[in-house]
Amino acid sequence: MARIVVIGAGMGGLASAARLRVKGHSVTVVEQSQTYGGKLGVLARDGFVFDTGPSLFTLPAVYRHLFNITGSPLEESVDIVPLDTAFGYHFADGSRIQMPGVDPARCATAIGDGLGGQTGADWLRLMARASEVWRITRRPFLESPLTGVGDLLSLARNRHDIRAVAPFTSLRKIGGQYLSDPRARMLLDRYATYTGSDPRRAPAALVTVPYVEQEFGAWHLKGGLRTLGTALEQRCRDRGVEFRYATDVHEVVLRGGRVAGVDTSHGVLESDLVVANADATHLYRDLVHDPRATRALKKLRKATPSLSGFVMLIAARGTTPGIRHHNVWFPSNYDAEFDSIFGRDARPVEDPTIYACVPNDDAMRPNSDSESWFILINAPRQGEGDGCYDWTVPGRREAYADHVLAVLAQRGVDLRQRMLWREIRTPADLALDTRAPGGSIYGSSSNGARAAFLRPTNASPIPGLYLAGGSAHPGGGLPLVGMSSDIVSTLIGSA
Repeated sequence: MARIVVIGAGMGGLASAARLRVKGHSVTVVEQSQTYGGKLGVLARDGFVFDTGPSLFTLPAVYRHLFNITGSPLEESVDIVPLDTAFGYHFADGSRIQMPGVDPARCATAIGDGLGGQTGADWLRLMARASEVWRITRRPFLESPLTGVGDLLSLARNRHDIRAVAPFTSLRKIGGQYLSDPRARMLLDRYATYTGSDPRRAPAALVTVPYVEQEFGAWHLKGGLRTLGTALEQRCRDRGVEFRYATDVHEVVLRGGRVAGVDTSHGVLESDLVVANADATHLYRDLVHDPRATRALKKLRKATPSLSGFVMLIAARGTTPGIRHHNVWFPSNYDAEFDSIFGRDARPVEDPTIYACVPNDDAMRPNSDSESWFILINAPRQGEGDGCYDWTVPGRREAYADHVLAVLAQRGVDLRQRMLWREIRTPADLALDTRAPGGSIYGSSSNGARAAFLRPTNASPIPGLYLAGGSAHPGGGLPLVGMSSDIVSTLIGSA
């Protein structure tokens, strides 16, 4: 039995702790904040409840497997609700798509109904390609540890597979090959932002993101996605994991070149292994003092940091005709958004894509004549210098929130007279709360053909130190974070 310390009670840390505990290890989770969940946060006020991080639950099989191997089924801990109509997409020319919650064929039909022409048939052909890419990449690239570009060799042995994955083709380019309508290409481009990336530079393999969403379904958890974090933390406790909240980690202690524990605000915790569910940049820059960490950080800095997000939580009276659980209002010029975020002179997007989650869930609002609006705008990271913007300047957050509400009103939904109150969260808040540098939601982006191989590996170069979570392989988002914990627990093995 190994003594294992998990740094961070985010979803990657919780999932790793549960898996390792049932393998017979002694597991202690240390968390700098007062609660669990990491970016999977919640705000409850006056009967309104908001998820403050992820708002879409996809690929539930990842968490079904996790709960099955650690105890009772997932459905006994959370109420999983299928979304019949998952997304309402709104385009600048007035066209709309009412996207079903599952089934690529139904989704293609909805796209054809909304955009006309051959858009539905185009989308279905693209999803057939995405299905092939998913088949090829899921096990060797998502469910297995990566060590470097040499991992492509297994793929290179099969010419059909390498043509399908097209590792040196961008998501934007593959969209142009299949989708004749610019609105359909805009819809595909949006999925690059699921990994905090620019579709003009993100790999074509991200075509699997809409495929997974449509093939395996878009789901809601009654009461909000935070309930998944609550259920997983309780599962850890039921299995005997120890938690130490309000415990800051100052350093990963090394002896003889390998992990020996962690130095915390409450003293040193001796351990045989450490699993870091902290941002990889924070880990290698601030917590590990060793030349091997310096080299890992140098490699990580070659990657483009992911975008961040500007969030408004709005308690609104009344209901909005035609609103869906997930809603997206696209701008007329999508490229201008990516130029604003990823350009050297980064700045808030003037004409942004507006995403809003408005759950039809009585557990998340005080009554049926009210709505809880979670609004997310893609935004540049907090900071100064190239690619950053200083969100802490007095008045900036309020002015931009007012601007976003005015843009939403121009697009047909005016919340300003219905708003009871609002909470604003900027990239600066995200950076402070989660210690993600600059508030990058996913650590590094997928920009560039080599991005996946610049993302930190799950087994660090320091013996006994492992990484799980959105900034490590295979990436951010609830499903991939769950997969990262599986990889780490497999690497460590049983007691």
